[in-house]
Amino acid sequence: MLEFYFLPGDLKPQIGVFVVHDNHHRHHECLGNLRPSIVYPEQGASILKMREEIKKQTIQKRGVQQKSAAA
Repeated sequence: MLEFYFLPGDLKPQIGVFVVHDNHHRHHECLGNLRPSIVYPEQGASILKMREEIKKQTIQKRGVQQKSAAA
C-alpha cells in the first residue's frame, strides 16, 4: 500500500517501524533466509549448521523409504 507523507514529522516514526521490521522480522535471502538480528550476534552459523543436519537426516530417511517402497 502506497502512503504519502507530507511532513518530515510524519515520516520519521514510519522509518523506525520499517527498520525494526526489516531487522527483526523479515528473513533475508542473502543471509541464508535468516533475520539480521540473528546473524550479526553470531547465532546464524549455528542455525545454518542445524538446518544442514536436518536436511541430511531428511534425505537419508527418504532414501530408506524409497528403498522399502521399491522392495
